[in-house]
Amino acid sequence: MVVDNPNEIREFLASRRARITPEQAGLPAYGANRRVPGLRREEVALLAGVSVDYYTRLERGTLGGVSEGVLDALAQALQLDEAERGHLFDLAQAANATARPRRRPGSQRVRPGIQRILDAMSGAPADVRNGCADILGANRLGYALFSEMFAGPTRPANTARFVFLDPRATSFFADWDRVASDVVATLRSEAGRDPYDPGLSNLVGELSMRSEEFRARWAAHDVRHHRTGRKHLRHPVVGDLELTYEVLTLPADPSLTMAVYTAEPGSASQDGLKLLASWAATLDQAETVQSPDQA
Repeated sequence: MVVDNPNEIREFLASRRARITPEQAGLPAYGANRRVPGLRREEVALLAGVSVDYYTRLERGTLGGVSEGVLDALAQALQLDEAERGHLFDLAQAANATARPRRRPGSQRVRPGIQRILDAMSGAPADVRNGCADILGANRLGYALFSEMFAGPTRPANTARFVFLDPRATSFFADWDRVASDVVATLRSEAGRDPYDPGLSNLVGELSMRSEEFRARWAAHDVRHHRTGRKHLRHPVVGDLELTYEVLTLPADPSLTMAVYTAEPGSASQDGLKLLASWAATLDQAETVQSPDQA
Protein backbone atom coordinates (compact mmCIF):
# COMPACT_ATOMS: atom_id res chain seq x y z
CA MET A 1 0.00 0.00 0.00
CA VAL A 2 1.13 3.54 -0.74
CA VAL A 3 -0.47 5.74 1.92
CA ASP A 4 -2.65 3.69 4.26
CA ASN A 5 -0.37 3.59 7.26
CA PRO A 6 0.37 5.76 10.33
CA ASN A 7 3.71 6.92 8.92
CA GLU A 8 2.02 8.55 5.92
CA ILE A 9 -0.44 10.36 8.17
CA ARG A 10 2.31 11.48 10.54
CA GLU A 11 4.52 12.83 7.78
CA PHE A 12 1.70 14.66 6.02
CA LEU A 13 0.51 16.42 9.18
CA ALA A 14 4.05 17.18 10.34
CA SER A 15 5.02 18.59 6.93
CA ARG A 16 1.97 20.88 6.83
CA ARG A 17 2.64 22.04 10.40
CA ALA A 18 6.27 22.80 9.63
CA ARG A 19 5.51 25.26 6.85
CA ILE A 20 3.35 27.66 8.90
CA THR A 21 4.96 30.25 11.14
CA PRO A 22 3.23 31.50 14.30
CA GLU A 23 2.91 34.91 12.65
CA GLN A 24 1.09 33.38 9.69
CA ALA A 25 -1.26 31.63 12.11
CA GLY A 26 -1.90 34.81 14.09
CA LEU A 27 -0.05 33.55 17.17
CA PRO A 28 2.71 35.25 19.15
CA ALA A 29 6.17 33.78 18.52
CA TYR A 30 7.65 33.38 21.99
CA GLY A 31 11.40 32.91 22.13
CA ALA A 32 14.02 33.81 19.56
CA ASN A 33 15.21 30.23 19.07
CA ARG A 34 12.34 27.90 18.30
CA ARG A 35 13.35 24.24 18.22
CA VAL A 36 10.92 23.27 15.45
CA PRO A 37 10.19 24.83 12.07
CA GLY A 38 6.71 26.21 11.82
CA LEU A 39 4.09 25.56 14.45
CA ARG A 40 4.47 23.41 17.55
CA ARG A 41 2.00 20.65 18.20
CA GLU A 42 0.45 22.56 21.07
CA GLU A 43 -0.08 25.55 18.78
CA VAL A 44 -1.90 23.43 16.20
CA ALA A 45 -4.00 21.92 18.99
CA LEU A 46 -4.90 25.42 20.19
CA LEU A 47 -5.91 26.55 16.71
CA ALA A 48 -7.92 23.38 16.08
CA GLY A 49 -9.65 23.49 19.46
CA VAL A 50 -8.46 20.07 20.63
CA SER A 51 -6.21 18.95 23.45
CA VAL A 52 -2.48 18.61 22.92
CA ASP A 53 -2.66 14.90 23.77
CA TYR A 54 -5.41 14.37 21.22
CA TYR A 55 -3.56 16.20 18.44
CA THR A 56 -0.35 14.34 19.29
CA ARG A 57 -2.24 11.07 18.87
CA LEU A 58 -3.57 12.22 15.50
CA GLU A 59 -0.13 13.22 14.27
CA ARG A 60 1.21 9.82 15.28
CA GLY A 61 -1.12 8.37 12.66
CA THR A 62 -4.23 7.53 14.67
CA LEU A 63 -7.00 9.00 12.54
CA GLY A 64 -9.40 6.14 13.19
CA GLY A 65 -12.70 7.44 14.54
CA VAL A 66 -11.88 11.11 14.04
CA SER A 67 -14.93 13.22 13.22
CA GLU A 68 -15.42 15.42 10.18
CA GLY A 69 -15.61 18.40 12.48
CA VAL A 70 -12.14 17.71 13.85
CA LEU A 71 -10.79 17.15 10.34
CA ASP A 72 -12.26 20.48 9.24
CA ALA A 73 -10.71 22.19 12.27
CA LEU A 74 -7.33 20.63 11.47
CA ALA A 75 -7.58 21.71 7.84
CA GLN A 76 -8.30 25.26 8.93
CA ALA A 77 -5.54 25.31 11.56
CA LEU A 78 -2.98 23.97 9.07
CA GLN A 79 -4.26 26.31 6.32
CA LEU A 80 -4.76 23.42 3.90
CA ASP A 81 -5.86 24.16 0.36
CA GLU A 82 -8.63 22.21 -1.37
CA ALA A 83 -6.37 19.39 -2.54
CA GLU A 84 -4.66 19.06 0.85
CA ARG A 85 -7.96 19.05 2.70
CA GLY A 86 -9.24 16.31 0.40
CA HIS A 87 -6.06 14.33 0.98
CA LEU A 88 -6.49 14.59 4.76
CA PHE A 89 -10.03 13.25 4.48
CA ASP A 90 -8.82 10.44 2.19
CA LEU A 91 -6.18 9.45 4.75
CA ALA A 92 -8.83 9.44 7.48
CA GLN A 93 -11.16 7.32 5.37
CA ALA A 94 -8.40 4.75 4.80
CA ALA A 95 -7.58 4.77 8.51
CA ASN A 96 -11.24 4.17 9.36
CA ALA A 97 -11.58 1.20 7.02
CA THR A 98 -12.28 -1.90 9.11
CA ALA A 99 -10.90 -4.19 6.43
CA ARG A 100 -9.05 -3.88 3.17
CA PRO A 101 -11.74 -3.17 0.56
CA ARG A 102 -12.14 -5.42 -2.44
CA ARG A 103 -10.97 -3.10 -5.16
CA ARG A 104 -12.71 -3.05 -8.48
CA PRO A 105 -10.07 -2.74 -11.19
CA GLY A 106 -10.23 0.56 -13.00
CA SER A 107 -10.72 0.69 -16.73
CA GLN A 108 -7.49 0.31 -18.68
CA ARG A 109 -9.03 0.85 -22.10
CA VAL A 110 -10.75 3.73 -23.81
CA ARG A 111 -14.29 2.89 -24.84
CA PRO A 112 -15.06 3.24 -28.58
CA GLY A 113 -17.46 6.10 -27.89
CA ILE A 114 -14.75 8.06 -26.07
CA GLN A 115 -12.26 7.35 -28.83
CA ARG A 116 -14.72 8.72 -31.39
CA ILE A 117 -14.97 11.91 -29.35
CA LEU A 118 -11.17 12.15 -29.29
CA ASP A 119 -10.95 11.63 -33.05
CA ALA A 120 -13.63 14.27 -33.69
CA MET A 121 -11.45 16.87 -31.91
CA SER A 122 -9.19 17.39 -34.90
CA GLY A 123 -8.02 20.89 -33.97
CA ALA A 124 -6.88 20.25 -30.40
CA PRO A 125 -4.56 17.60 -28.94
CA ALA A 126 -6.43 15.39 -26.49
CA ASP A 127 -5.74 12.21 -24.56
CA VAL A 128 -7.26 9.95 -21.91
CA ARG A 129 -5.28 8.92 -18.82
CA ASN A 130 -5.77 6.86 -15.69
CA GLY A 131 -4.71 7.67 -12.14
CA CYS A 132 -1.26 6.17 -12.71
CA ALA A 133 -0.56 8.74 -15.47
CA ASP A 134 -0.79 6.10 -18.21
CA ILE A 135 -1.91 7.56 -21.56
CA LEU A 136 -4.50 5.03 -22.67
CA GLY A 137 -5.71 6.78 -25.80
CA ALA A 138 -5.43 9.99 -27.79
CA ASN A 139 -6.39 11.64 -31.05
CA ARG A 140 -3.90 12.03 -33.88
CA LEU A 141 -2.83 15.48 -32.70
CA GLY A 142 -2.47 14.18 -29.16
CA TYR A 143 -0.10 11.42 -30.26
CA ALA A 144 1.82 13.96 -32.31
CA LEU A 145 2.07 16.43 -29.43
CA PHE A 146 3.52 13.80 -27.08
CA SER A 147 5.42 11.88 -29.75
CA GLU A 148 8.49 11.87 -27.49
CA MET A 149 6.58 9.81 -24.92
CA PHE A 150 5.57 7.28 -27.55
CA ALA A 151 9.06 6.90 -29.01
CA GLY A 152 9.80 3.90 -26.78
CA PRO A 153 8.18 0.48 -27.08
CA THR A 154 6.49 0.35 -23.66
CA ARG A 155 2.72 0.66 -23.66
CA PRO A 156 0.86 2.34 -22.24
CA ALA A 157 3.13 5.36 -22.30
CA ASN A 158 3.40 6.80 -18.81
CA THR A 159 3.91 10.48 -18.09
CA ALA A 160 5.63 9.94 -14.73
CA ARG A 161 8.12 7.45 -16.13
CA PHE A 162 8.87 9.81 -19.02
CA VAL A 163 9.37 12.80 -16.74
CA PHE A 164 11.73 11.05 -14.30
CA LEU A 165 13.39 8.30 -16.30
CA ASP A 166 13.72 9.60 -19.86
CA PRO A 167 16.55 12.13 -20.44
CA ARG A 168 14.56 13.76 -23.24
CA ALA A 169 11.98 15.01 -20.74
CA THR A 170 14.09 17.91 -19.49
CA SER A 171 14.33 19.24 -23.05
CA PHE A 172 10.70 18.52 -23.95
CA PHE A 173 9.26 20.30 -20.90
CA ALA A 174 10.61 23.84 -20.77
CA ASP A 175 9.44 24.08 -17.14
CA TRP A 176 10.51 20.55 -16.20
CA ASP A 177 10.94 21.26 -12.49
CA ARG A 178 7.36 22.46 -12.11
CA VAL A 179 6.04 19.60 -14.25
CA ALA A 180 7.96 17.07 -12.14
CA SER A 181 6.53 18.47 -8.91
CA ASP A 182 3.02 18.55 -10.36
CA VAL A 183 3.25 14.93 -11.54
CA VAL A 184 4.32 13.72 -8.09
CA ALA A 185 1.71 15.82 -6.30
CA THR A 186 -0.99 14.40 -8.58
CA LEU A 187 0.18 10.83 -7.93
CA ARG A 188 0.22 11.54 -4.18
CA SER A 189 -3.39 12.74 -4.38
CA GLU A 190 -4.37 9.63 -6.31
CA ALA A 191 -2.63 7.44 -3.74
CA GLY A 192 -4.70 9.05 -1.01
CA ARG A 193 -7.91 8.36 -2.91
CA ASP A 194 -7.01 4.75 -3.72
CA PRO A 195 -4.25 3.39 -1.45
CA TYR A 196 -4.93 -0.17 -2.61
CA ASP A 197 -4.15 0.35 -6.30
CA PRO A 198 -1.33 -2.15 -7.04
CA GLY A 199 -0.42 -0.42 -10.28
CA LEU A 200 0.11 2.90 -8.53
CA SER A 201 2.02 1.23 -5.70
CA ASN A 202 4.32 -0.50 -8.19
CA LEU A 203 4.85 2.74 -10.12
CA VAL A 204 5.76 4.68 -6.96
CA GLY A 205 8.11 1.89 -5.88
CA GLU A 206 9.82 1.79 -9.27
CA LEU A 207 10.29 5.55 -9.49
CA SER A 208 11.48 5.75 -5.87
CA MET A 209 14.19 3.20 -6.60
CA ARG A 210 15.30 4.67 -9.92
CA SER A 211 14.99 8.44 -9.45
CA GLU A 212 16.42 10.56 -6.67
CA GLU A 213 14.42 13.52 -8.03
CA PHE A 214 11.22 11.54 -7.59
CA ARG A 215 12.15 10.39 -4.07
CA ALA A 216 12.78 13.95 -2.92
CA ARG A 217 9.47 15.20 -4.25
CA TRP A 218 7.50 12.21 -2.95
CA ALA A 219 8.91 12.81 0.53
CA ALA A 220 7.53 16.38 0.48
CA HIS A 221 3.94 15.01 0.72
CA ASP A 222 2.61 17.72 -1.57
CA VAL A 223 -0.75 17.02 -3.23
CA ARG A 224 -2.48 18.63 -6.20
CA HIS A 225 -5.66 18.40 -8.24
CA HIS A 226 -4.97 17.99 -11.96
CA ARG A 227 -7.71 20.12 -13.50
CA THR A 228 -6.35 23.05 -15.49
CA GLY A 229 -3.08 24.83 -16.17
CA ARG A 230 -0.48 25.78 -18.74
CA LYS A 231 2.33 23.82 -20.34
CA HIS A 232 5.38 25.12 -22.16
CA LEU A 233 6.66 22.41 -24.47
CA ARG A 234 9.69 22.32 -26.77
CA HIS A 235 8.46 19.99 -29.47
CA PRO A 236 11.28 18.50 -31.58
CA VAL A 237 9.39 19.18 -34.83
CA VAL A 238 7.44 22.42 -34.39
CA GLY A 239 9.40 24.14 -31.61
CA ASP A 240 8.03 26.00 -28.59
CA LEU A 241 4.36 25.62 -27.72
CA GLU A 242 2.54 27.51 -24.95
CA LEU A 243 -0.67 25.59 -24.32
CA THR A 244 -3.55 25.70 -21.86
CA TYR A 245 -5.01 22.40 -20.74
CA GLU A 246 -8.34 21.42 -19.20
CA VAL A 247 -8.90 18.04 -17.56
CA LEU A 248 -12.42 16.63 -17.88
CA THR A 249 -13.89 13.84 -15.77
CA LEU A 250 -15.56 10.88 -17.48
CA PRO A 251 -18.54 9.95 -15.28
CA ALA A 252 -19.01 6.56 -16.92
CA ASP A 253 -15.30 5.80 -16.43
CA PRO A 254 -14.51 7.38 -13.03
CA SER A 255 -10.91 6.15 -13.02
CA LEU A 256 -10.15 8.00 -16.28
CA THR A 257 -9.84 11.65 -17.28
CA MET A 258 -9.58 13.43 -20.62
CA ALA A 259 -7.04 16.23 -21.09
CA VAL A 260 -7.52 18.75 -23.92
CA TYR A 261 -4.85 21.24 -24.99
CA THR A 262 -5.48 24.55 -26.76
CA ALA A 263 -3.50 27.61 -27.79
CA GLU A 264 -4.44 31.28 -27.68
CA PRO A 265 -6.12 32.33 -30.95
CA GLY A 266 -3.73 34.09 -33.29
CA SER A 267 -0.66 33.09 -31.28
CA ALA A 268 2.54 31.50 -32.49
CA SER A 269 1.52 28.40 -30.56
CA GLN A 270 -1.70 28.15 -32.56
CA ASP A 271 0.39 28.27 -35.72
CA GLY A 272 2.58 25.59 -34.17
CA LEU A 273 -0.44 23.33 -33.60
CA LYS A 274 -1.46 23.77 -37.25
CA LEU A 275 2.06 22.82 -38.31
CA LEU A 276 1.93 19.86 -35.92
CA ALA A 277 -1.34 18.71 -37.52
CA SER A 278 0.25 18.91 -40.98
CA TRP A 279 3.23 16.90 -39.76
CA ALA A 280 0.99 14.30 -38.14
CA ALA A 281 -1.04 13.94 -41.34
CA THR A 282 2.08 12.94 -43.27
CA LEU A 283 2.91 10.11 -40.89
CA ASP A 284 1.79 6.52 -41.02
CA GLN A 285 0.61 6.54 -37.39
CA ALA A 286 0.46 2.77 -37.20
CA GLU A 287 4.24 2.60 -37.75
CA THR A 288 5.49 5.75 -36.05
CA VAL A 289 3.24 6.24 -33.01
CA GLN A 290 1.71 2.90 -32.04
CA SER A 291 -1.49 3.29 -30.05
CA PRO A 292 -2.05 1.34 -26.80
CA ASP A 293 -4.72 -0.82 -28.49
CA GLN A 294 -2.12 -1.97 -31.03
CA ALA A 295 0.53 -2.83 -28.44
